[in-house]
Amino acid sequence: MKLIVGLGNPEKQYEKTFHNMGFIAVGDVAEILGTKFKKKECEASVAEAFVGGEKIIIARPLTYMNNSGRAVKQLMAKYKIPEENLLVIYDDYDIPKGKIRIRASGSAGTHNGMRSIIGETGLKNFARIRVGIRDEGVDIPIINYVLSEVRKEDYELFAAACAKAGEAAAEFARGLDIEKVMCKFN
Repeated sequence: MKLIVGLGNPEKQYEKTFHNMGFIAVGDVAEILGTKFKKKECEASVAEAFVGGEKIIIARPLTYMNNSGRAVKQLMAKYKIPEENLLVIYDDYDIPKGKIRIRASGSAGTHNGMRSIIGETGLKNFARIRVGIRDEGVDIPIINYVLSEVRKEDYELFAAACAKAGEAAAEFARGLDIEKVMCKFN
């Protein structure tokens, strides 16, 4: 069993913000795997799919970004998900807009959602897909930037980045080793 988590904020006002790239990308994962977000459990909105007989849990924490770890910890405990079967998708200010980066493990960096996951679970050796959001032409504090809406002229760029992240996560769900996912999509 695998758990794919997209980070974001649950309220409608945050729907089109940079901080919701993870939510958008797991929507793409669900679509690729032929499922929908139908239930709420463990402080998350959840979709379930089966790939080659293996259950795939796709989740959007409803705890707000800074407490994402609570939902991830609960889902991992409920479904007995091992660390190597967890994949988290989130926005990253350190990566240029529209790019994605996949890693097999790492630190939280400057991301509060990832800090929460690492803090709550005590884990670091899980896969992550980061969707780049940094725009060199914007000079405002990071907290204001990540909670601002994506500009209309950049919408297609970010939609494509989230779709690519979603396809990479779907490959992980289908059993492709994270190192091979990295080679294919990085």
